[in-house]
Order: sequence, then C-alpha cells, then structure tokens
Amino acid sequence: MDILLVEDNQTIVKGLEYAFKSHDYPFHAVMSVRDARIYVEKQKIDLLILDITLPDGNGLRFFEKEIRRRKIPTIFLTAEDEEETIVKGLNLGAEDYITKPFSTKELLARVNRVLLRNRRESVICVNGLEFDMDKMTVSRDGERIELTSLELRILYLLFSNLNKVVSRSIILDKIWEWTGNDVDAHTVTVYLKRIREKIGNDVIITVKGIGYRVDQNEK
Repeated sequence: MDILLVEDNQTIVKGLEYAFKSHDYPFHAVMSVRDARIYVEKQKIDLLILDITLPDGNGLRFFEKEIRRRKIPTIFLTAEDEEETIVKGLNLGAEDYITKPFSTKELLARVNRVLLRNRRESVICVNGLEFDMDKMTVSRDGERIELTSLELRILYLLFSNLNKVVSRSIILDKIWEWTGNDVDAHTVTVYLKRIREKIGNDVIITVKGIGYRVDQNEK
C-alpha cells in the first residue's frame, strides 16, 4: 500500500508524515504537481491526498486531467471554504475532502474510511466472525449476532482500523460524540466487555495501557 501526499506547506507535510508513519502507513510526500506526476507514473498509489492550491498548478485540474483516469482514490485538501470548490471536486470523482485547518485524527479517520470503501470485499472475517461493513451486520457460523447501535459503532471503529491500535481515549471521545452522555474510562471497559460476551473473546485484542486492536491476517 502507498499513500501519496501532494502539499507545499512544509509544516503540514512534516506533521502528517509523523502521524501516518506512527500508524504504520507507507507514506510519501511531494510538493508540486510536477513531482506528483512523476511519482504516479512510476508507482502504484492506493490513496492520494491532494492540495487544491499548489505552486505550479491547480489540484482540481491535475485530478481531472491525470488522476481520475488512473482511478486513484483521492482526498482533497483545501483552504477555500467554498461550496462551489468542494462540490466540483466531488463531482469530478474525489472520494472526500477536508478543509484547512484540519485535525490529523479526522484526516486519518477519513483515510481509513476511503481505504475500507475501496477494499474488494465489504465483509471482513476475523477468527470466524463476519462483519458486513456495508449492512452493519455481525454473524458467526451463519448466525446473526444482535448488537446495540452503540456496540456496532464501536466494533465498526475497530474494524475500520484493522491491525492498528485504537486508543481508549479515542473510543471514549467517540462514545461521548455518539451519545452526548457523560462518560469515563470505565465506560470503555464496560462496553468492550459486553461486545466480547456477544462476539467471543478471540476477536478484539487488548493492548495493555493503550487500547484495543482487531487483527486480520493478509491472505
């Protein structure tokens, strides 16, 4: 897998390079349309993160003329909070966009979603458990497992980050975002215990002191 960032702001480049490599993503960055063109001609790209305003050209035009035909999933970065620009990018076939300034966590989440959407299969199997990410259904040995809406969302978060640790703090933030209720560290423990009781103890791995992980061996 290879993720390419095309961005001319050195601060953003350094910050994202650290973040993506910390999450074990193969990551490369260039600062111009010219260098991006050279890179995509030589390398297979799984995801492109493309700034719209570049020193030697327009990211939208570059996408339209050269990237779209290569069918490379693309997330646009833009400092222009203009509906027309955003709509044009999406109409050209971009997967998503994010407006500067942005949260690195949010961008990583969007990257995960795009990569997941572009997997050949929407049904992910881990140790006999099947999670249909499109239908949001969970089953084992052909039998449906009933989970609450919140339990499904937590499991989806973990499956969206296969082979990567999701920290307790991120899960806690998400539970608060989804429910609007006051939550504490014990809340995460309680929900993970309930989920494991339903799906089995062989799917979610506890990374002591950090968080939780779902592993899937590459075929």
